[in-house]
Amino acid sequence: MPETTKSKIAWITGASSGIGRALALKMASEEWTVAATARSVTSLETLVDESKILPGTIYPFAADVTDSSEICSILERIETSCGAIDLAVLNAGTYIADTAKTTCGKNVAALMQLNFVGTVNCLHPIAKKMRSRGEGAIAVVSSLAGYVGLPGAAGYGASKAALINLTESLHPELSKYGIKLQVVNPGFVKTPLTDKNQFKMPFLMEVDDAADALYKGLKSNRFEITFPTRFSIIIKLLRYMPYKLFFFITKRLLPS
Repeated sequence: MPETTKSKIAWITGASSGIGRALALKMASEEWTVAATARSVTSLETLVDESKILPGTIYPFAADVTDSSEICSILERIETSCGAIDLAVLNAGTYIADTAKTTCGKNVAALMQLNFVGTVNCLHPIAKKMRSRGEGAIAVVSSLAGYVGLPGAAGYGASKAALINLTESLHPELSKYGIKLQVVNPGFVKTPLTDKNQFKMPFLMEVDDAADALYKGLKSNRFEITFPTRFSIIIKLLRYMPYKLFFFITKRLLPS
């Protein structure tokens, strides 16, 4: 990722709340110019107002990532207004809790459309621009839930696993064009989405701490940015356990 200066431009999707919002403010505090995208115009305006005391600048560009034509249009507006994007953080997504009783095509389709297809809608045009320039950085926000199947996250985990697979597949080719592609796998972060959870969330992080960890990772050359470290290690160990032991552990996560 380029050195942080006032001339550097970042595009963040899902910037109206949660990690995306906290990261936008963090980057503005580090003198970045941030193009913030989300569906809520009101939330983006509030974000811009909050950022006015910071040395960097946040500009609102409302759009729905599930609309590929709208995203292509907003991308042109961003680069016309702000300049060429140096870093894109593709963070837009949602969570729908599901169980064996509630998992259905409608819920899974909604999750895949926003979390996966919405990300691809952004990744394709920005990667095209960066390929033509021979440089740039893209970070795709997935989740540690994409590594293993966890109770209550059948559709969500599948959508995040798809993002991990996507970035692993594209990384070798994009690197040939001078594009740094990273995948971001957070654990539990205190946001409006996780506030709805009815279960205990181990190693829960405050959103500002998560944004700090993400920003630090963006400045590195690591492919994967993951936090918190201890929870990441536990989840990755689960992935390699024999299924008998794996299911013994994950059954304990079921609501009592």
